[in-house]
Amino acid sequence: MAQPLAPLPANEFGYEEAAHLLRRAGFGGTPSQIVALSDMGLDDAVDHLVVWERVADPASPADGYSSDIMQPLAPADRQRVQRARRQGDEATLEIFRNARQERQRADRRQMREIQAWWLERLIETARPLQEKMTLFWHGHFATGYRSVEDSWHMLLQNEFFRRHAGGNFKDDLVHGIIRDPAMIKYLNNNQNTREAPNENLARELMELFTLGEGNGYTENDIKEGARALTGMTYRDDQFAFNQRNFDSSGKRLFGRSGQFDADDFVELIFQRPSAAWFTPWKLHRFFVDDSMRTDGDIKRAVDRMSRTFRRSNWEIRPVLRELFRSAWFYAPENRRTLIKSPVQLAVEAIRSFGTPARSIGRINQACGVMGQELFQPPSVKGWEGGRKWINTSTLFVRENLLVYLLTGRDPAAKAWESGETVWSAEPLIAHLRSLPGRDEAADIVMYLSRLTLGEPPTDGRVEQWTSLLRGRDTIDNTALVHLLSLMTASPEYQLS
Repeated sequence: MAQPLAPLPANEFGYEEAAHLLRRAGFGGTPSQIVALSDMGLDDAVDHLVVWERVADPASPADGYSSDIMQPLAPADRQRVQRARRQGDEATLEIFRNARQERQRADRRQMREIQAWWLERLIETARPLQEKMTLFWHGHFATGYRSVEDSWHMLLQNEFFRRHAGGNFKDDLVHGIIRDPAMIKYLNNNQNTREAPNENLARELMELFTLGEGNGYTENDIKEGARALTGMTYRDDQFAFNQRNFDSSGKRLFGRSGQFDADDFVELIFQRPSAAWFTPWKLHRFFVDDSMRTDGDIKRAVDRMSRTFRRSNWEIRPVLRELFRSAWFYAPENRRTLIKSPVQLAVEAIRSFGTPARSIGRINQACGVMGQELFQPPSVKGWEGGRKWINTSTLFVRENLLVYLLTGRDPAAKAWESGETVWSAEPLIAHLRSLPGRDEAADIVMYLSRLTLGEPPTDGRVEQWTSLLRGRDTIDNTALVHLLSLMTASPEYQLS
């Protein structure tokens, strides 16, 4: 690659390139949406996705959820609990324990509702890149509900990621995340005091959020960084700084001495060379190549992204715009190479085929079984992605999910033909009907295989699928749904 991220020539941006852009920078689209994006041309198509504020978004707002379910006890109630503990009053303590358990059950119900809301938003949004970046930041600054135990705090964090999805990484996201109640609780910084420093947030801030494991910091920097983060806590739903818990004494971070606080710590982190490289590399893994490689053309591409990142003073949008305009992004070796995450698999199928969502609860449950439960990454490292998405168990669920979306059949049903299809695949191929002098069955198979798989397979399946259609009296909706069920069960369909 002579010029890393050199722009794709404008005349080389066509239907296939627009489809690739829409899959990677969003969640796919219908054939008509792909054509519309292609007609814009490369620069306008990229800006249409990257500068999403230009697009009105009718997706459901996060309204109607309660912020009060897990609110702390009122001062009078805290005094009652303390008095009951001193007096051994188990009856009073039991009342409070039961009330807390009921609040926890209510909060778990609300968390399921919020999960469904976000999944619906991913399906409905007119700003697909904004939601995809929100999903990226959710995995980057990974925070799980089971540890936070406050659905409102998880929703606040989700809205924070969406608000700054394309903003300034240092000023908006990193300075913001150390003030986020969900993150503070998840990494125990509410327990970080000058008498008992807790290193969790300081460690992950460098190792997983900004610099990368072992890149440009020492164990002493973690200890000193933890002291800089003392006093950073929250009260109810708001960030709070507890001056009494802050260690105001001198610290030595990255070879420099001073009475550093949390914001100083962040600013010092961004003076480390690896701060410009780590996040672009993760963006490259998310959008281009999900391997862990850091060599060859990948290194040259990420080096270029890194220079743009630093030159733009840590702004995210210039990096995305440069990547999505580059010939490297559209290179044949980088197409259909990412393994779809469970959320990508489900949302892309609905958005590209136009199937009904049927049951958001079931889709959300299936995504969890496949390894990606929204608001519950497996650890602070987030989802590993790549080949970790695929095993014998998850592949079976993936195939069942697509059959469910296409046919409405309950996966527990014995005969999949028994499901009543209320969705029509006809709009996908209506333009191919009754073309004079054409083989309709062959045209439909070739068109749908390109739509679903990127390109027709060369191992005989095209011929088999064409024979399947020719063997029917009419190519009706049932035949089309059967064909799509076979195509979406293909290994190639697991790739984006």
